[in-house]
Amino acid sequence: MLFLLTGDVQIGKTRWLENLCASLQAAGTCVAGVVAPGQWVPRPEGQPGGKHGFDGAGRFEKLGIDNVLLPQGKRIEFARRRDLAAKSKAFAEGMQAKAAKLGWAISDTAIAQVNSHFAALAKQASIAPADSGADDPTTTQAEVDTPAAAPLDNGVCPPVAAETAAKTSPLAQINSGEPTAAKAEGNALAAAPAANEAKLAPHAVLVVDELGRLELLRGCGLTNALAILDAGPTPQFPHAIAVVRETLLDEARRRFEPRWGKATVIGPDDAARNLVLETARAAGGAH
Repeated sequence: MLFLLTGDVQIGKTRWLENLCASLQAAGTCVAGVVAPGQWVPRPEGQPGGKHGFDGAGRFEKLGIDNVLLPQGKRIEFARRRDLAAKSKAFAEGMQAKAAKLGWAISDTAIAQVNSHFAALAKQASIAPADSGADDPTTTQAEVDTPAAAPLDNGVCPPVAAETAAKTSPLAQINSGEPTAAKAEGNALAAAPAANEAKLAPHAVLVVDELGRLELLRGCGLTNALAILDAGPTPQFPHAIAVVRETLLDEARRRFEPRWGKATVIGPDDAARNLVLETARAAGGAH
């Protein structure tokens, strides 16, 4: 089954997905793919809320976006807010995001790294990847050689207690009102040990956070994630969750439903969480 997670911006979709993945892991279901937590800092006192249009929870300001590769837990700096990227010599905006005139400046090198990760996942599902990222001139060989997803000895991604995930999630701390320094989401998920050769457990849930204009309108960005989704359900990935903006929902359905059947559109709520967990259990993902 294909779940399309959608909703307005800054409503906590990634935080919800992060905790859902932790619950799936705790139940013994392997989760593989990518989540895209934000980089948040306390808003300076006196600064008007929403000055840049990315005001998050109000008291905190979103500066950038990371990508966390699952199940390894490897974190990659993926994007910066465009006004900040323009002032930084250390962050190079890629041509893909620049050509699409996105609100975020996205690194082509980071895109290649994430594509390399999805190429490894595609291989395990016997799906031909769209590309390996190796031909990208901005990508070094070390970046292309992202380790394949690694399981525990029994072939299942490492579990983490859902209640622990909720407590350790940085945004859970943010919402509690406790003083905090610069924070990045994404700490709720357990990290699997890295390995050059590792096999995912069967009946894994594929997670793609997120599919945007680059992928669905321009045919670039995370092309290897698209390749896996375009193949439809497989024994390796019978279920998938893709985060899609509401404005791109029709395009996502048009592209993926011929292979997946009617997609299930969900929001970040308890009913959707329970539905995904039950669907994963029925697929035999729990051990």
